[in-house]
Amino acid sequence: MSDSPTILVANRGEIAVRIIRAIRELGHVSALVVSDADRDSLASRLADRTIVLPGTASKDTYLNGDAIISAAREAGAVAVHPGYGFLSEHADFARAVIDSGLTWVGPSPDLIAAMGDKATALQRARAAGLPTVPGSDGVVASATAAVAVAEAIGYPVAIKATAGGGGRGIRIVQTPDELVSMWDVTAAEAVAAFGDGRLYLEKFIPRARHVEVQVFGDGTRFVHLHDRDCSLQRRHQKLIEECPAPGIPVATRSELHESACRLAAEIEYVGAGTVEYLYDPDTDKFHFIEMNTRIQVEHPITEELLGVDLVQEQLAVALGAPMSFEQDALIPRGHAIELRINAENPRLNFFPSPGVLTSVSWPSGPGVRIDAGVATGDAIPPFYDSMIGKIIVWGSTRHKAISRARRVLDEFSLEGVSNTAAFVGAALADEAFVAAAHHTKYLEERLDVILAGLVTPDGSTKSDPPGCRQSR
Repeated sequence: MSDSPTILVANRGEIAVRIIRAIRELGHVSALVVSDADRDSLASRLADRTIVLPGTASKDTYLNGDAIISAAREAGAVAVHPGYGFLSEHADFARAVIDSGLTWVGPSPDLIAAMGDKATALQRARAAGLPTVPGSDGVVASATAAVAVAEAIGYPVAIKATAGGGGRGIRIVQTPDELVSMWDVTAAEAVAAFGDGRLYLEKFIPRARHVEVQVFGDGTRFVHLHDRDCSLQRRHQKLIEECPAPGIPVATRSELHESACRLAAEIEYVGAGTVEYLYDPDTDKFHFIEMNTRIQVEHPITEELLGVDLVQEQLAVALGAPMSFEQDALIPRGHAIELRINAENPRLNFFPSPGVLTSVSWPSGPGVRIDAGVATGDAIPPFYDSMIGKIIVWGSTRHKAISRARRVLDEFSLEGVSNTAAFVGAALADEAFVAAAHHTKYLEERLDVILAGLVTPDGSTKSDPPGCRQSR
């Protein structure tokens, strides 16, 4: 193993565990940066080497690019894998990694910058012939100019931060007065969250579905790895994802895949990326909204559908190997669903619930995969994302995948923190989801009904610790 390359993992939690396992299976050596809060994490226990970045705040640790690059040098790493979130789509960090003589596992910094700027990404997509949501032609300079755009495309409209991501930096407005009043507020929030207050405008499609296409490239060849539906979300945060997206006509699906592949080829994409769309089932039209230049949280359902390993492919291509995928060989099989389990209390407006997991029992059985960053005795720190883990199920049909997902939630149990398993189970069983009639706002519209279903006969809630068995 001493002759094997060392890969630094610049992340934490379940994605760090996922990357470490991929590194080990490739015969490479894993090094991991951790904060003080993550010294004893599952990822830390699995890594071949762990380097502690003092502190608990993200800015001092997982967002501290200089410290991460120093750790990579200390570990003798040849490459840095950023995972998702944190610095994964930070062009300046990617450039600093490359300038230090390390390999960046991902697309070029210039491409990250271009596609990370939502207004620029829209221009690149339009240049590649992709349909986009009606809206402004790039950044809008003022609220007055925004009102003129909104009058042309019609209300409701979405105010969006050009540097936004992860569901943040978005406001939906219904009238000119509301647009004017929210313009400066949204800009100020964008500056606070992203350091960039530039905004643009899009027509808001009230009952759209969020559909995305996984793409992969090595700079010369480009493939799509079919599509996913991520419409079941709350405040733009995804809770349940499935693959393939249900209810899309064959011809439309083919056009969707072709457009994503065309964009990847147009920008000469390298690595794993996701082209995201809004799909309007009423008109059977899809519209490009953004591209994520990193691995997605929901990548496991694509892997289960196609029998591929996207993280290993990321690493191999970054280290100089040609892409192993051939489009004709990427044949989907069955249906896959991912359930995100977070340490939050649904009945307290999804307030975070950090603490120690005194007991956790993950489900198993045919067609079940667990991507988790914790085990019994581990802590969910209050400083970072509240994700506990992801339950991924596969079935030969969508109906069988849903049945399997409900079964595994019955088996899942966790003690020590409130969590969203029962809420996810109730959403999974909701009639609109089962009928594939849901959309991006559906969960919020049905929130009270789903929360009411969490009350047990004795009056307690299924999300309250301690010792709560999570079930549907």
